[in-house]
Amino acid sequence: MRVTQPAVETPGSGVPFPSLLIRADALVPQGAFAEAQATYLRPDPATVARLDALLTEKRIGVVAHFYMDVELQGVLAACRWPHVFVSDSLAMADAAVKMAEAGVRAVAVLGVDFMSENVRAVLDATGHAALPVYRMSARAIGCSLAESAEALAYGAWLGSAARVHPSLHVIYINTSLRTKALSHRLVPTITCTSSNVVQTVLQAFAQIPDLHVWYGPDTYMGQNLDTMLRSYAQLSDPEIARLHPAHDRASIAALLPRFHWFQAGTCIVHHLFGARVVERLRRDYADALHTAHLEVPGEMFALAVEAQRAGRGVVGSTSNILSFIAGAVASAVERPGPSRLRVVLGTEAGMITPIVRRVQEALRAHHRRDVEVEIVFPVAAESVARADDPTLGIVPGVAAGEGCSTAGGCATCPYMKMNNLDALLSVAAAIGTPAEAALADHRPRVASGTLDGRSIAELGSEPILHMRAFAKSGRLPDALVAQIAALRAQA
Repeated sequence: MRVTQPAVETPGSGVPFPSLLIRADALVPQGAFAEAQATYLRPDPATVARLDALLTEKRIGVVAHFYMDVELQGVLAACRWPHVFVSDSLAMADAAVKMAEAGVRAVAVLGVDFMSENVRAVLDATGHAALPVYRMSARAIGCSLAESAEALAYGAWLGSAARVHPSLHVIYINTSLRTKALSHRLVPTITCTSSNVVQTVLQAFAQIPDLHVWYGPDTYMGQNLDTMLRSYAQLSDPEIARLHPAHDRASIAALLPRFHWFQAGTCIVHHLFGARVVERLRRDYADALHTAHLEVPGEMFALAVEAQRAGRGVVGSTSNILSFIAGAVASAVERPGPSRLRVVLGTEAGMITPIVRRVQEALRAHHRRDVEVEIVFPVAAESVARADDPTLGIVPGVAAGEGCSTAGGCATCPYMKMNNLDALLSVAAAIGTPAEAALADHRPRVASGTLDGRSIAELGSEPILHMRAFAKSGRLPDALVAQIAALRAQA
């Protein structure tokens, strides 16, 4: 794979957003931000061989989120060891269970701390409590969104919900086990991800018709869900039935006043996709395919919803976005003649690694060197800073501010980037040696203590297990429904 030198650009209303042009055998980054993303997509063979040998020799499974460090993604993608799995947060724990069943010696989690907590909890619940799990840092690997759910405001909001019956708390999985435990103690709780939240909410209202659903902590996702539900109320009954067979216009209209969302929880990365960025996208990228994660602000969400309705976009999880792009490429390679797909990436820039891999595999499989895909990074002007050295011009990242780094400005998560190549090599080298004892601080930070006679870890795991049961049956589990009914009876 060849990486062509980028054009030099500066941020501004008259300059295109940075982008990466993907061809069957080449990458052409346009702009400093895109160059930062493309740098490590062709990993050093010696580094790949070193990591591959370590993982294979020590039988270390790796479960990783799409948003991890780009350099590490490139190396992992080239490894031959089969127990490497990169996905959104929904599938990470299930992949760890399959690796445990296949006999791995340990599991390395490349994500923020709530992800390693979830992996630990699910392994424990499936009979693999003895399998060690390691994070990539002895320090906390935080998440601004998860921390917003630990604020007093969230507890007060749930306290209000606890006085309304019947109620169900749908909590984004991007939260700590302690938060899940405290929430579940107040209001019956089930976790969700951006992949399954819509079906979770619709099924909950269908199963318990007079239910109140409380979603949190992500304010943008909550607002976007409310927007989606209100848009469903304008569809015909057959269209609604395709979304969920138990609903029609009357049921959707009836549930709207009983859907509530927390209004003070924000991810520092998705916050950057705001009004000014969307104004430029509407003006300069009207012909592009538009993608947006459910966590982005309303303006970006509305743009992608419009595109989705026109058959030119998708709103959903990281997996939904990847599948949409793969589908668009599959259609393009079936058409005769040269073409270029332009896709606006409305989520964290770490998605570029699996996108490049999927696109190039398709182009090569169909021998289509006349089809190319341009991935546009809609980076806010604030995420590019001018360097003091006039020969440098601009660099990714702002002069100061949380969420911005030279790894890719403000469309990348600084916490996720703690999961880097050096960290994984160091942890892997220690596993199976006397040095493994020094990795105690790398274990998942599962909350200790008890609530109402139950351990916080056990109580916090229950909403996750409810989600796993829902994923298998398509229904809220009986135990959760019974808990909701019991609280209503006591009121």
